Amino acid sequence: MKILLLEDDYLYKVTIKDFLEESSYRVDDFDDGNDALEAIYENEYSLLLLDIRVPGVDGYEILKEIRENGVITPVIILTSLTDINNLSLGYELGCSDYLRKPFELKELKYRIDYTIKTHCFKSSQKIIKIDENYSFDTTTKTLKKDEKPIELTATEIELVSYLVQNKGYFVSINSLQNVVWEGRDITYADIRMCVKRVRQKCSKEFITTKKMVGYKIG
Repeated sequence: MKILLLEDDYLYKVTIKDFLEESSYRVDDFDDGNDALEAIYENEYSLLLLDIRVPGVDGYEILKEIRENGVITPVIILTSLTDINNLSLGYELGCSDYLRKPFELKELKYRIDYTIKTHCFKSSQKIIKIDENYSFDTTTKTLKKDEKPIELTATEIELVSYLVQNKGYFVSINSLQNVVWEGRDITYADIRMCVKRVRQKCSKEFITTKKMVGYKIG
């Protein structure tokens, strides 16, 4: 899962980047708004973390421009601003959440996982093509093979849904636990068994495993 981080405070930026990369995210970090805006148009991100007061284009201007140009990637604003007018402006422009500085890194992790989960299918793409045989209907959360629905349990649906959202990228065990199982106390064996059941209903190659990294579809 790839995240863009715009933060001009060097200590904050390094601390956040290191923490997220230890949590198996891929992070592109910037301290200038112009560079960040260019990267948003050149890359595909699962989430944007935007500071407001940065050199170049500020966080609000970035948010306004990308929404006007059809970029629907969820945005969490990182700010020390507390004025209610500033908060309402961000939501009016289309941000998903605010996180006020200083904050705990663990809280940032939960906000990221929740935001991605709740925004993963707010797009115009109702049918996501996984490969030549499989597709996922984001409206009904239905996995299909050759246009025929595959019967999945509620947890299996959430697993497939989250992996499809991150199609082509490995998703860590921690992310799966926080998003699919909503942070419940489960073991790696529980996740592995859920993946196994999905494979049995689809194919062994449907979900790819990489040791010490995680799982992916596509």
